[in-house]
Amino acid sequence: MKAAVLYQYGQPLVVEDVELDEPKAGEVLVKIGAAGICRSDRHFMHGDAHIRLPAVLGHEGAGTVERVGPGVTTTKPGDQVILSFVPACGRCQSCLEGRSNICDTHMATGPFMYDGTCRLHKGRQSLHHMGKVACFAEYAVVPETGCVPVPQKTPIPMDKAAMIGCCVPTGVGAALFSAKVRAGSTVAVVGCGGVGLNVIMGAKLANAGKIIAVDIRDGQLEFAMKFGATHMVNAADRDPVAQVKELTGGRGADYTFEVFGSAETVKAAYDMCGKSGIVTVVGIAPIGDEASINAVDLVRNEKTLRGTYYGSARSRVDMPTLVEMYLAGKLNLDDLVVRHYTLDQVNEAYDDMDRGEVGRGAIMFP
Repeated sequence: MKAAVLYQYGQPLVVEDVELDEPKAGEVLVKIGAAGICRSDRHFMHGDAHIRLPAVLGHEGAGTVERVGPGVTTTKPGDQVILSFVPACGRCQSCLEGRSNICDTHMATGPFMYDGTCRLHKGRQSLHHMGKVACFAEYAVVPETGCVPVPQKTPIPMDKAAMIGCCVPTGVGAALFSAKVRAGSTVAVVGCGGVGLNVIMGAKLANAGKIIAVDIRDGQLEFAMKFGATHMVNAADRDPVAQVKELTGGRGADYTFEVFGSAETVKAAYDMCGKSGIVTVVGIAPIGDEASINAVDLVRNEKTLRGTYYGSARSRVDMPTLVEMYLAGKLNLDDLVVRHYTLDQVNEAYDDMDRGEVGRGAIMFP
């Protein structure tokens, strides 16, 4: 089969033929239908984050079950499934405490399958699996717990299903599950890419009174208005903290979300948050980035600063709910995905992202 392989940081992905083993016990073979173009893969491509190389990237995907390994009971051939890049083990302390999005066993085994080996190979060389998904490929072998059946007899569009594999739970979940945005509150979202747009949709679902989109691109800010933003702040024009405070009567926002991934934007999200406000960091900054905050302000104004991973979503519980919300017209995923590519165009897709194209792109598989 064809897959896009990362051999060296700072170099393009190589689309080539690779070998994929059959699924072992507790594993599922999936024919990929769509894979999202997400910035998290770009972090690895640039070397801002590290993964064992060589690796097949792609962690935001959906497809159709082809075969299942021994012991698999929750899905069957023919099912449309959404892939989770945190396939929770269900037995570690984090899973047992209801925080399967930060499963200890998954984090300990990283780019390997749960038995510590790879299913992907190029000749004698093992290829590692991003998030145990590796969906920049025609097929993937994934753990059963990372394979969430779509709860509908009629499949939803594959590109929309793929979004529910990452950017939707990460963004919507940050607003609803992590920060628990209150109705009528003021919200500022710093960074309005694919995940930021989903934070905005989550804030709208929570009936926030004012949702302020913050970005450095006018096109992205205007696009954010489609998803529920009520106000725009261009951080390239003037200090975004001052602009947010003007829009909130000098108080600052009740909830702020950092959805870009840098020390500078974390500090901006913190500074534009008001008294008793909650600052939620969603974006993953480059290795070594450290954000400084005013420690006195943290205490005297009783702010809360927290991180969220995968929107604090529990894949097997929350992804089916997000599918139902999309089908009910509560999540505007139809406007979110605006570009389609073939696997051979994967590097072009990331070039488009780097140029600041609005909305999300997806690789489509025949």
